[in-house]
Amino acid sequence: MASEPVSGPFLLRSAPPDPPPGLRIVMDARPLQDPARGPATARYLEGLLRAFDAEPVAGESFAFLLQSDLDDPTVAFDHLAVIGRRLLPPTRLLRSGALTVDPFLLRGASLGAAWRADRGGAAGAVYHAAAGAPPMLSRIPIVVTLLDLAPWELPGVFQRSPGSRFGQRFRARLIRDAAAVIVGSEAVAVAARRLLHLRAARVRVVPLAPHPAFVAAGGVASAARSAAARDAVAERTRLGLPDRYLVYFGRFDARHDVGGLLRALAALGDRPRPRGLPAGTPWPPSVLIAGASPEDRASLARAAGRLHAGDALVFAPALTPERLAGLVRGARAVVMPALTDAAALPALDAVAAGVPVVATAVGALPETVGQAGILVEPRDPARLAEALGTMWADDRVRDGLVDAARERSGSAARTWAEVALETRRVYADVGVRRRGSEPA
Repeated sequence: MASEPVSGPFLLRSAPPDPPPGLRIVMDARPLQDPARGPATARYLEGLLRAFDAEPVAGESFAFLLQSDLDDPTVAFDHLAVIGRRLLPPTRLLRSGALTVDPFLLRGASLGAAWRADRGGAAGAVYHAAAGAPPMLSRIPIVVTLLDLAPWELPGVFQRSPGSRFGQRFRARLIRDAAAVIVGSEAVAVAARRLLHLRAARVRVVPLAPHPAFVAAGGVASAARSAAARDAVAERTRLGLPDRYLVYFGRFDARHDVGGLLRALAALGDRPRPRGLPAGTPWPPSVLIAGASPEDRASLARAAGRLHAGDALVFAPALTPERLAGLVRGARAVVMPALTDAAALPALDAVAAGVPVVATAVGALPETVGQAGILVEPRDPARLAEALGTMWADDRVRDGLVDAARERSGSAARTWAEVALETRRVYADVGVRRRGSEPA
């Protein structure tokens, strides 16, 4: 009997369609140079460009816009036809002021980069922005990928000053004028249309993909799997992790409610140890906090100490995706207490690894997690504590969620090649030069 399609970002594959025509793509690649400022954007651009690089398209070429004072990571993409790199001043130092200055700088840079694209075999040209503000008064179509709605969902945090309010309103106006706005889920599409007053026809849903390191490797030889398992055990020993643990590797700013996670752990610590919990298993649950900066670690440790939950936390520095994936695969669950999350990349990675998720029901998380986890309302530490306690101590419930995660991913996990193909189709829809139109 044929398998039923899986909803959300895990889709069954059909025969690959013909590739769309190649275009000149002017891309703001600055987030790749400073991934700590926008980890989701950097992760998106890296996955997309690696997929473009793996399967070049005839006539396709790239012009990258980069910060002049940082190293250029785009040189790693050997197979892309790069026609130029425009170096821009480090406007990130202006903070919220960059949202006002960038549209003027980017307009001039994009005009020159797209000039005479047709002479290089391109069928047209587009400008692709995945962070910050796109250029104003652009003469080529603009494609915007929205990976973060926090400035509009949490205006009290991200629009507190007059400068930040003006900058985000200006940015929203420029996004409304874009030829296409790409989002990763249907729920985010609805929220983006409501918050930014976008035209429905311009919003395109292109689901994201997990990092390849997290995808379950069913075809990998048993010796390689055994070696990976040994490496993960060694990593846990090095970090001082118990055999049973949870993992958090989300953001450490107002987008994610790490404070609510600490309060939930403190609430569990005040409860009696669950019956049937194996001897030697810690209570309350142990949580690995991965990727926090030294400043974030110190702040979290102080907050956990005030709540008497400090013993529940284990910190790990920034890890490679491969090392982090090994730790995630050995985890009881991944925790995602978000207040806003339009990308849900950690949850996407966890489900791809066959690991259930405890998350808040916001943004892209419900579609990403599906039946492979427990969803709770945001800003509710009591319900989060209940979900964590169940995941920690109830093997029957947890085993069912593991089965759901494995069924949801498996051989049907979405790939970045599919993301790249669908993104190229968006480029073609808005950027192919029509007969009789002015050349770019």
